[in-house]
Amino acid sequence: MADPYSILGVARNATEKDIKSAYRKLAKELHPDRNTDNPKAAERFSEVTRAYDLLSDKDKRARFDRGEIDADGNPANPFAGMGGGFGGGGGGQRGFRAEDFQGFGNESVDLGDIFEGLFGGGGARRGGSPFGSAGQRRPPPPPRKGADIAYRLRVPFVEAATLQDQRITLADGKTIDLKLPKGVETGTQMRLKGKGEPGSGGAGDGLVTIDIDKHRLFKRDGNDVRCDLPITLDEALNGGKIRVPTVDGPVMMTVKPGTHGGTVLRLKGKGFSRKDGTRGDQLVTLEIQLPENLDELAKRLEGWKDEGNPRADLGA
Repeated sequence: MADPYSILGVARNATEKDIKSAYRKLAKELHPDRNTDNPKAAERFSEVTRAYDLLSDKDKRARFDRGEIDADGNPANPFAGMGGGFGGGGGGQRGFRAEDFQGFGNESVDLGDIFEGLFGGGGARRGGSPFGSAGQRRPPPPPRKGADIAYRLRVPFVEAATLQDQRITLADGKTIDLKLPKGVETGTQMRLKGKGEPGSGGAGDGLVTIDIDKHRLFKRDGNDVRCDLPITLDEALNGGKIRVPTVDGPVMMTVKPGTHGGTVLRLKGKGFSRKDGTRGDQLVTLEIQLPENLDELAKRLEGWKDEGNPRADLGA
């Protein structure tokens, strides 16, 4: 390796702060994450990291400045002292020391403080240095999944209440039948695994948001369904069986004789499904409708007057 001072672009009398600042600048510029198409940048990054490893260690730097080790941390003269035997050296020469053979990577270097704040604050955690504490190259980041795709699905009111399967066309042109979940309502989201954009780590998901259409007869009230049902004056007066529309199809319902307008009748289990699988009810509000031709009715009621006051409880 070339002279570490030259690699970092600092003077030999540079302070620790100068060395650290120079390394920060070069590491940010040469980091492999920012130079995926430039393999030379990765080599240069490794060289800068090794230079910083040596100069940021006070002992290594002092020994390098004295000429005891080279830029790679190896002994500058591995045979020094051999003339006087392995135990010591004559002529002012020293013997071998174990640390002379500790090259780059044999000592733990904590670069967390260097990369903290670089590359969005997570440089060190994402591999700011390509080497670990034991000199091992970090594994490459895991492949990324493709992006999710958002869909909106409009569902007819009756089909939502009865949980009928819905056909949806995906971005790739394929169609699938979607099973509505219990308790479905406007805003419910469904996740379709692997139906998003493709990616090296697998496809993303499809995110389907449900919109339930309005209905001309029915209104949703929680898990119940409400509707207004007109009945004739004769049906209100004499009672009888009447046909009532529901989300499951028409059913017969009994109206008692003398039923008032505004009476609410309940049809069990004719509403929306709950999350536990049970269903709400249908609430039917009866509205008495007079005949279009009132002449016959007027003749029948001629001379008769209702003396009651239906507004008495209202204070009117």
